[in-house]
Amino acid sequence: MSEPTVAEATDRIYQSLQADNADIDMHIAALKAALAREGLKEAVFDPAKLVQNNRSGRKLMQAYFRQRGVTVTFSAA
Repeated sequence: MSEPTVAEATDRIYQSLQADNADIDMHIAALKAALAREGLKEAVFDPAKLVQNNRSGRKLMQAYFRQRGVTVTFSAA
């Protein structure tokens, strides 16, 4: 099985968020590895695809990912 790209890992995180955070830590670890392989410093998410697209939801997501070593930013909607 090949390692996922950043885009694939991001899509899996969106799916996990829709599924009440199922396996979210595993997907964050895959995203972190994909970012390192591709030489990127941060993951960019589309706020429109988030379950909780409000300020507190985005800040909670950023904090949770930061604790696991992934910097999260959001694209302009």
